[in-house]
Amino acid sequence: MSATRRQIIARTGALGAGIAFSGALSELFAGTAAAQGLGHGGHGPLVPDPNGLLDLPKGFSYRVLSREGDPLRSGEGTVPSHHDGMTALPGGHGRVHLVRNHENRPTAAHPVPAVEGLTYDPAGKGGCTALTLDAHGRVLDERVAVAGTAVNCAGGPTPWGTWLTCEETEDRAGTNGYTKDHGFVFEVDPADPHRTGAVPLTALGRFQHEAVAIDPRNGIVYETEDAFLQPFGLFYRFLPHRPRGGVGSLRAGGRLQAMRVPGVPDLSPVQETGTSFDGVEWVDVPDPLAARTPVRLQDFGPKGVTHAQKLEGCYWGGRCVYFVSSFARSADGSAADHYGQIWRYDPAARRLTLVIVFGPDTDVQLPGESPDNICLAPGGGLMVCEDGNGAQYVFGVTRQGEVYPMARGRQNIGTPEAPEWGEFAGVTFSPDGRTMYVNCYTPGTTFAVTGPWGG
Repeated sequence: MSATRRQIIARTGALGAGIAFSGALSELFAGTAAAQGLGHGGHGPLVPDPNGLLDLPKGFSYRVLSREGDPLRSGEGTVPSHHDGMTALPGGHGRVHLVRNHENRPTAAHPVPAVEGLTYDPAGKGGCTALTLDAHGRVLDERVAVAGTAVNCAGGPTPWGTWLTCEETEDRAGTNGYTKDHGFVFEVDPADPHRTGAVPLTALGRFQHEAVAIDPRNGIVYETEDAFLQPFGLFYRFLPHRPRGGVGSLRAGGRLQAMRVPGVPDLSPVQETGTSFDGVEWVDVPDPLAARTPVRLQDFGPKGVTHAQKLEGCYWGGRCVYFVSSFARSADGSAADHYGQIWRYDPAARRLTLVIVFGPDTDVQLPGESPDNICLAPGGGLMVCEDGNGAQYVFGVTRQGEVYPMARGRQNIGTPEAPEWGEFAGVTFSPDGRTMYVNCYTPGTTFAVTGPWGG
C-alpha cells in the first residue's frame, strides 16, 4: 500500500505532516484488538494546545516534567540542553526511572554538570540525566547519571535494567578541546549512577554511534552508525564474551562485526516494502577502536560490507531487531533517494526485510521529514519521532499500516519570518504502558503524555 502526503493530511487532519508511508507490517504490531482497530485517524485529529507547547488528540493530556536551564533537584547544576534519546525503566514501589541523553557539543548553553566519579572527560559537555518518578508520575528526583561525554544521541535499554548511551562523534583527544578520545558507548544505571560510573565500553567500537538494541535471548548487541556523508554508516552486531549479561558485563569484551548483505552495497535503492534478503553475513571489524582508520572505511575484504545513509533508531521487538535509515539523498552519494526506511532483521533466519518506506513519492517540498527515534507502543504499533523541517510530529503506525499524528510540537524557536521547531526524540513508554514520554530536542523539554492508549 502507499499513500501520499496529501492523502494522509486529508484523512488525519495532520496539517503539514510532511511524511508519506508505504509498507507492509508483520508481527511487530501484534498488540491488542483495540489497538489494532485504530481507524484511519488513529486517535483522531490533533487539538491545538492553548499553552502553545504540544498538540494531542482529544482525551490526551501532557505534563512537563523537566526543561533545560531549570535547577536539577539534586543541586548539581541546571538541566542540560539538547534532550535526545531516552528510556523508562521500572523502579521499586511503582516508581519509574527515566534516563535521558543530552546531545551536547562544546558550544552547548547548558552542559551536563561534572560530578566526581561520573565524569569521563572534563572537557565533554554531553552525558545523561536521570529522573525518578513516583507511582503517580510526579518527579521525585533529577540528577546527573554520566557526564564528560560528547554528543550523546540515542542508545538503548538493556535486559538487566540499565541504559546504553551512545556518543555520535569520532573526535579524538585534542579535537574541540577534548582530553580523551570519544565515539564510545557507556552503560548507565539510573537508580545508582555510581555503580556504572563513566567507563567507555571500548569493545563495542569507536564510531558515530546512534542507537543500540539487545537480543534478550543471547545478549547480542545491535548498533547503528549515523553517518550522513560518504562513506555512509554500517549496521553492527557485538557478540559479548558474557552473553548472560548483567551490569558491567559488556566490559568483558567481545567481537564487533558489520553486516554484509550479499550483492547489496547500499540499502537506499530498495524501495518496495516486503523485499527480503536471505543469507545475511557478518564480517569481523578489523580495528574496532579505529586507531588509524574510521571503521566504515576499513578493509572488509573484496566483498565489502553494506552501507546506508544516516542509520538512526534501533529497537528489539518480538524475535527481530528493527532499525531506521532516516533518509537517503543521491546528491550526498546515496544510490537512490528516500525520506526514511525501517528495516527488520531476523537473526534466526538471517533475513533482512524492508517493512516501511517514507517517500519520496509525495508532494513534500523539502526532503527533511525523516523518521528518527522509534519505539513499540504497548497496545500494538509503532511510534516514530520526526526529524525534519517545519512543524515536528510524533507519528503512530498501526498494525494495518496506517500512519496517524500522535503529537505535534508548537515550540517555535525561530522567527515568524523563518520559523523552526525543535525535533522530537526519545519516545518511550512507562513499564505499565499508560504513559508515553517524549523529548523536545530544543528548547530541551521532557513531556509525559497520558490518555486512552487502548484505542
